[in-house]
Amino acid sequence: MENTIEAENYKIKKPENWAPQITDDQLIDYIKETDFSNNQVDEGRDFCYFLDKIYYTSDTENSEYACVAYTLNEPANLESASVKDVVVEENETYIIHRISVVREGVLVDKIQDTKIKVLDSENQSEGGILSSNKKVNITIKDLRLYDVLIIEDSRVKVFSDRDFLRKEFLKHIYVTPSSYWAYGSYKFTFINNRKDVIAYKKAFFRDEQGNVLEPEIGYLKSGERFIIEKENYINFVDANREIAPFIDFATDRNWKDLSNYISPLYEEIYAKSSLSEFAPKLVEKLDAIADQDEKLQFAIDYVQNHVYYIFNADEMNGHKPQEPSVTYENKQGDCKAKSVLLKVVLDYIKVDSSVVLVNFNSDYYIKHYLPSLLTFNHVIVKINYKGETYFIDATARDEFGLIENRGFIYFMHYLEVKPDQVLEIKESHRFAYYGISEKVDFDVLNNIGQLKLVTSYKGNRANYMRKYFKNTNKREIIDSWNNFLFYTLNYSNDRNGTDIRTIFKDASIEVISDDKRLNEITIQYKSTIDNAYFTDADKNRFLMYFDRNMVKNGARDFIHNDIPFWHNFDNEKYEINLTTDQKIDTQEKYTIQESTIKNPYFDFTSRKKVAKNGASIYIDFKPLVNLEIPQSDFEDFRNAHHEIADSNFGIGIDIIEQGLLNMLKYSFKKRLK
Repeated sequence: MENTIEAENYKIKKPENWAPQITDDQLIDYIKETDFSNNQVDEGRDFCYFLDKIYYTSDTENSEYACVAYTLNEPANLESASVKDVVVEENETYIIHRISVVREGVLVDKIQDTKIKVLDSENQSEGGILSSNKKVNITIKDLRLYDVLIIEDSRVKVFSDRDFLRKEFLKHIYVTPSSYWAYGSYKFTFINNRKDVIAYKKAFFRDEQGNVLEPEIGYLKSGERFIIEKENYINFVDANREIAPFIDFATDRNWKDLSNYISPLYEEIYAKSSLSEFAPKLVEKLDAIADQDEKLQFAIDYVQNHVYYIFNADEMNGHKPQEPSVTYENKQGDCKAKSVLLKVVLDYIKVDSSVVLVNFNSDYYIKHYLPSLLTFNHVIVKINYKGETYFIDATARDEFGLIENRGFIYFMHYLEVKPDQVLEIKESHRFAYYGISEKVDFDVLNNIGQLKLVTSYKGNRANYMRKYFKNTNKREIIDSWNNFLFYTLNYSNDRNGTDIRTIFKDASIEVISDDKRLNEITIQYKSTIDNAYFTDADKNRFLMYFDRNMVKNGARDFIHNDIPFWHNFDNEKYEINLTTDQKIDTQEKYTIQESTIKNPYFDFTSRKKVAKNGASIYIDFKPLVNLEIPQSDFEDFRNAHHEIADSNFGIGIDIIEQGLLNMLKYSFKKRLK
């Protein structure tokens, strides 16, 4: 360990002075068998003798140190330990301090048996995603079952000028260690060596009964440390039902401080951006559009579809946007650049807008985090128009429609890039239109059914359906509809295993209209079915149409102790008409059953019309969306969805077979009701 080996992206050297200086004798002493370790091994599990982790931050770098020793008793762990990939960012270095094994009580240095390669980490180089990340590949030769592997390493990120935001602010999320391992000794240390105070917030820690404790907030001055230490430790986190405990470390600021820090960076860009000067041709096109609604649509379409989206991973944390003139000239930019360009265009046409910061991936957690600009990873545009508020993602493509008909973005938290702002909550929403409106006609004559579906999609659904038809083979699309109808018509229960293409003969599907202004696309499906009725084991015949897409199983099956259910469904409307040349049971319980559900989160109605040779159902579903269902309301909400699933998501009719015996059977069944 006396020699220092350096390469561009990795080094082999001793730890920094803020990390522990562990001797070989100390390592041997740490790796002792105990009753606790023997119990884990006896249960067939690998065991971690110790894990010591340190996060160190200063005004010039962020570093992470770890020293770990664990058994290689399982072949899978031996295999994964032999080859390791570490992805490093620009100006980040992976440092190896020690790679050793304890084999039969003897400490063996494995640095000489370690091969290190540096590779490009360009896994996402397509689709406008740019990254100068490197992948350090470490291969350790001659690891053996029952070795104890010791790895001591660090990652050091030195701030460049482009990292000005990370120089100014820290954010680090500590999560509790893997629940796979049992730890003889576990230690985590956070060292603040910055000039500013670092706040920390402990969230979702639990008492002995498993109840979530109130969040705990503390502060670390420059030079202070936060330490967690545990002995004989197993992390009992039920990942399927609860949020793992975490600690959010962030530079001590409030939201107003942060908005006042970020807004001048954008105001400076706006101040020197004249659309008339750098985009005269675009201005000419905008001026030629008299209708303000269409002018706004054109502005959004132009930035979304004519400026290529490039995600530059090395610049995303910088938050200093590219000038709109550069974005326009190059016809490319990241989310900041495209959003700023869109705002400048909207300013020209006198539409009120602002840039906002969001993080769709971590949206739920933002309310549990400390205020930090580094919480956000995406930029979109907020538009106030005709008394309504809309959010537009300038990086989206293939979206259409006037602003009220464009795709709706589901999220909750955002920070507007203006002075003196606080974290805002996006309001819940009721759609003014139906995302899906469908009319189904299934007519059966002489046992041959003619099936026709006419379905209109709007908003998000229309955008998705256009992309689906554009990018999918026509035969595959028809097979998808056929497969859906195979279950909807209940054929899965009387002809399972049959080739679906032989059931839905001459099936066809086509787009019959596409209104880009309304953002509404209408599709028609047709098919002929020779054996139209579902027949049960007793030879009773039925016509059935039960659309399982109406049943929101995500709501019915949702179970989580900490995260509330996120409500994000579309308005839906259906008309289903079943007709036959046979006599039907007009009093059958489920044929005539109707429902009316009204609760704070959705309204659902189903209404029936029943005649001697057929029946119809009219279904209307209108939810209140973009909100979390409080846990106190969730069981009522779930039960309401169970009610929909209780035969209210379609219609079935029972055929009364001809003949005296069948009529007597029907009369007898009726008397028993």
